[in-house]
Amino acid sequence: MDGEGYSDGAKIYNSNCINCHGTPDLEGSLPTASKFWQQSLKSGSDPYSMYQTISKGFGAMPPQLSLTPKQKYNVLTYIREQYIRKGNPEDYFTITPGYLSTLPAGSLTGPDSEENQPWSEQDYGNFFSNTIELVDSETGPERYHSPGPVPYADEDYSKNNFAYKGIAVRLDEGEGGVAKGNSWMIFDHDVLRVAGGWTGEGFIDWNAILLNEQHETYPRTVGKLHFETPVGPGWANPKNGSFEDPRYTARDGRKFGPLPREWADYNGLYHHEEHIVFSYSVGKANILEELGREHKNGQTIFTRTLNISPTSDILKMRVAPAQTKVGIKGKGASLSTENGFVIMTIAKSQKANVKLFIANAENTVMDEVVRASSGPESLQKYTSGGKAHYPEVLTTSIIKGSEDKLLAIDQLTPPFDNPWNCQMKFSGIDFIPGGDEAVLCTTDGDIWSVKGLSEGNMFLKWRRIGAGLFQPLGIKVIDGLIYVSCRDQIVRLQDLNGDGETDFYESFNHDHQVTDHFHEFAMGLQTDSQGNLYYAKSGRHAREALIPQHGTLIKVSKDGKESKVIASGFRAANGVCINPDGSFLVTDQEGYWNPANRINWVQAGAEDKFYGNMWSYNPPKDTTRLAMEKPMVWVDMEFDRSPSELLWVDSEKWGAMNGSLLSFSYGYGKIQMVLHEQLNGQAQGGVIDIPGTKFYTGVMRGRFHPTDEHLYLCGMAAWSTSSNVRPGDLYRVRYTGNPIPMPIEMHATDKGMTLKFAEKLDPKSATQITNYEVNTWNFIRSSDYGSERYDVTKREVSKVALQADAMTVDLVIEGIQPVDAMTITYSLNSTAGVALQGTVQSTLHTLAKSN
Repeated sequence: MDGEGYSDGAKIYNSNCINCHGTPDLEGSLPTASKFWQQSLKSGSDPYSMYQTISKGFGAMPPQLSLTPKQKYNVLTYIREQYIRKGNPEDYFTITPGYLSTLPAGSLTGPDSEENQPWSEQDYGNFFSNTIELVDSETGPERYHSPGPVPYADEDYSKNNFAYKGIAVRLDEGEGGVAKGNSWMIFDHDVLRVAGGWTGEGFIDWNAILLNEQHETYPRTVGKLHFETPVGPGWANPKNGSFEDPRYTARDGRKFGPLPREWADYNGLYHHEEHIVFSYSVGKANILEELGREHKNGQTIFTRTLNISPTSDILKMRVAPAQTKVGIKGKGASLSTENGFVIMTIAKSQKANVKLFIANAENTVMDEVVRASSGPESLQKYTSGGKAHYPEVLTTSIIKGSEDKLLAIDQLTPPFDNPWNCQMKFSGIDFIPGGDEAVLCTTDGDIWSVKGLSEGNMFLKWRRIGAGLFQPLGIKVIDGLIYVSCRDQIVRLQDLNGDGETDFYESFNHDHQVTDHFHEFAMGLQTDSQGNLYYAKSGRHAREALIPQHGTLIKVSKDGKESKVIASGFRAANGVCINPDGSFLVTDQEGYWNPANRINWVQAGAEDKFYGNMWSYNPPKDTTRLAMEKPMVWVDMEFDRSPSELLWVDSEKWGAMNGSLLSFSYGYGKIQMVLHEQLNGQAQGGVIDIPGTKFYTGVMRGRFHPTDEHLYLCGMAAWSTSSNVRPGDLYRVRYTGNPIPMPIEMHATDKGMTLKFAEKLDPKSATQITNYEVNTWNFIRSSDYGSERYDVTKREVSKVALQADAMTVDLVIEGIQPVDAMTITYSLNSTAGVALQGTVQSTLHTLAKSN
């Protein structure tokens, strides 16, 4: 515990702990996390107690399994010296020889600490999609984030150069993909501009929640920025030649979203061996573009090769600021200067094939390089598929789960040991027609195929079939084609030459409005019976909405040409479930304006319905509960700290559970059953843990296999979760036929609660009042983060009756009334002697009249 340890601890705290705990000047993302500078530590403030807390976890904090013993002591040294001693000295524990003598003896200090940065070691391929700010490492502006209190004020980012839908392309040759390069350009497909070019070592600084897990930040370029273009249209309006930006203007003056389709439209990206070719249109002109570089005497010249079809409009493209050196080779276009920028102009009815050369003002070899360079090539040859980038097929084993519980959980082992150092953080799953193959997406931008799902197989064959996408969090197979929901677009993967790998990343829909904020995930992907697609867009964390899509449920038309907000008021809606009647189930997370986690039943045609988060876009003026739709269930943090997606059981093999509703827990890595009812036009219900379902990761998505009828789950550990043993995982969940030790229905009346079990109940235990305990409490909804429990009351069960089916019990509960949270804890036996023990946590909005 010395100066070196303090310095290393500062790095660990500021890359891991600060996310939840924050600092005295900037509140962490989890307000319930300890504030060391003003609070006593509940688990003890002496070093050994703190070490145990870091090692084993405490409360909502999971064990920090990735830290070595030295790193744990280093970070607690930093916390003690930086925060407790300075801001909370009365809680500072003084180490004495007497204290040291009480500690358990040891003989080892643990392994040497190594800085683990898997996000920067991954081979993403030669392109990488994200919101990236272009800066020069030496002359760029300092990062700035508005301080508290919440909601944080908008920053003045009017002069920051964000590529909101940035696709960074590596230009130099070599192994390791985009992260290991030394020359890059970035294409912003929102506005069809090349945002800039840079060189150096390091690519980007990796500051992002789904990269190095940093909150309240975004990635920046690392190295020398040679040139840049401002945020705005890369091409002028073909109808009038103006670069005036017509897009949505946010409260802070910035523009967001894509250009109008009649002006410009992004089609997608071809990946042909080492060539990356963008396809888009400006007006009625079709354009193919490839980014590249020339290199001479240690100096870099960036190039853009463009093939442009004829059109009746005059086309103008903004190339670079006027002080930048720009050259051109080819036919059909010319260069000029306009309003401080070099402009490329294509005359009416002219076909243009050109190569642009761009360099900073200090470049001394530009003219020589332009003269020596070959002219523009035709890019059409790169649009039909080439040699596979990831031909390797990786084999892993299936570890069969135990059959002695309600559900057997088979481990479908991912290929953690792979040539590209992929972390396998799975965020979506679906099946290819035929039954043996699934496809999965990861938050790092990968798409994987896994074959061998047929029953009886003991091995799986994995293949990476795509990469480089922007935070995929949903995947769906429609008519044999793979659709991926990303933060910037819905991508349709096209295999053009039948080799099993993606050759064209088609932009099926890119109406997405993307800002720099870390929290605005695009969650899940589902389709209805008409072929329309749906996903949820999260709001900003600790901030008011900036764009109309913040905190919404979005419908995309079957042809991908139109997007529409169909419900609003969400905070962090991790997934969408479509109900048989066409309505939706959308989860939401505890936070500001959400006193607890929510499961929302969203009726079809609910465009004017608001679901509670006052910091989503265009909330009602009324901040009370009267102005919001009630959740089906308020889910208390004790029962789930972060629900993800819901799924209806569609499997005859699941016996009495077929037709039930499941809720997947990202926060605790488990499955819950949702006991629901529609009463007086209001959905309400409760959640109950399915016994024995504990996973190595948080659970993100699930699908029932159409052939074997088993449940397949994928999960990851990227945000805060208590299940973080692995970065990602895949599971097959099978019903074993064993007794179902839990209720499968629940109903509320003005006399009490009715629980229906799947097993016949022993009459003596079922009617014993002392075998039940009922507690209720309420939450306070406010702008505070979450809520404590209020009005906690133990309710008297005055009578229990067993119905004629021997599976249903009626509990008469004194003083029952609508309440935010009710728990019914039971300890019963079935007639077969099976112990039935558990707790249902429910929400009651209304009560049925009893007979």
